[in-house]
Amino acid sequence: MKTRFNVLLSPYVTEKSTTLKENTGVLVFKVRPDATKQEIKAAVESLFATKVAAVRTSNFRGKKKRMGRYSGRRSDWKKALVTLKPGEKPIEFFENA
Repeated sequence: MKTRFNVLLSPYVTEKSTTLKENTGVLVFKVRPDATKQEIKAAVESLFATKVAAVRTSNFRGKKKRMGRYSGRRSDWKKALVTLKPGEKPIEFFENA
């Protein structure tokens, strides 16, 4: 069962996503593969108390991996790019202490 607490799996922190967040206010999350844009928008608005302007999603296939003669595949995953409305305070994932 999907709730607003388990739609967002984790923030996706890379150099590119950090640059997007600083320059344009776009947040990047790893989300459940079966999550819809409306569910992602509702989850971000309720968990972080911000207003969302748009949500873009991308599906990724898991990579094939080998360990000696055994082969397998990583699981598929989905990425969501969440654009906040102008004037909204950006979400800080890591605070300087």
